[in-house]
Amino acid sequence: MPAHTPDEIRDWWAANPMTYGEEHGATRYRAEDGRAVEVGLGTPEFFDRADRVFYAWNANLHTPQGRFAKLFDYERHRGRPVLEVGCGMGCMAMNWAQQGARVVAVDLNPIAVRQTRQRFRIFKLQGDMMEADGRHLPFPNDAFDYVYSWGVLHHSPEIEQSIEEVYRVLRPGGTCGVMLYHRDSFLYRYTIEYLEGWLHLEGRFLDPLGLASRYGDGSRAEGNPHTWPVTKREALRLFGRFQDVSVKALGTDLKGILDRVFPRLGSWMPLPILKAYARRWGWSLWITGSRP
Repeated sequence: MPAHTPDEIRDWWAANPMTYGEEHGATRYRAEDGRAVEVGLGTPEFFDRADRVFYAWNANLHTPQGRFAKLFDYERHRGRPVLEVGCGMGCMAMNWAQQGARVVAVDLNPIAVRQTRQRFRIFKLQGDMMEADGRHLPFPNDAFDYVYSWGVLHHSPEIEQSIEEVYRVLRPGGTCGVMLYHRDSFLYRYTIEYLEGWLHLEGRFLDPLGLASRYGDGSRAEGNPHTWPVTKREALRLFGRFQDVSVKALGTDLKGILDRVFPRLGSWMPLPILKAYARRWGWSLWITGSRP
């Protein structure tokens, strides 16, 4: 598969933003009574609908202390500079701002930056948003206490450079959290590699990168320009300059994927077994580390 340019990747995501709608990039959602509801991009109802889906997908990462509080130490970084690389529609950045961090959010996609700014205006929050390439972050060395990225950097053909930039802009002693898609996951090994690549013969026409991109985000719209999930071993190599590196599969997706492939299996499976499978075969790898 030929490499796509940053402009091609930016343009695809601008045309197909991560809205968490019924179709990738759409603003149609399923209401509680089963009706399809179309909302306007950037409206309060849009942010409410998109956030409900995003929060539900990651329900086991929330605590009474806040959304995603199993991942993020909000208290530790209150009043401190925090950077998000790839802000999407701004949900995570909003949560950080509500918890008192000094939020800076960047995205290659101008639509994402515009929507995150709009979200902050609606919710009367403070933060700085700007268009930026994760390979060349427009910040000095040692600028942030915490840097995070959620499901973004695996869409970059130069992921090593993006992670090097995370390292550069962290202050010594600062920490990071990065979610990357997991190649040794049920979704990739069964749904993408076996079902699409082998059983449906797509592997005859697409190399592994092309297959992952075609059946990753935006699969109903012929896929996206670049998606390359990583293994745990590759993640450890990518974060080799960091200290105290931890790599774990979150598995928040597994029940839904099992139910889609094997109807109701995820509901019938005992919770301890489901959790064990999720820790091994989940689609999301959460990688943390600190800068020496």
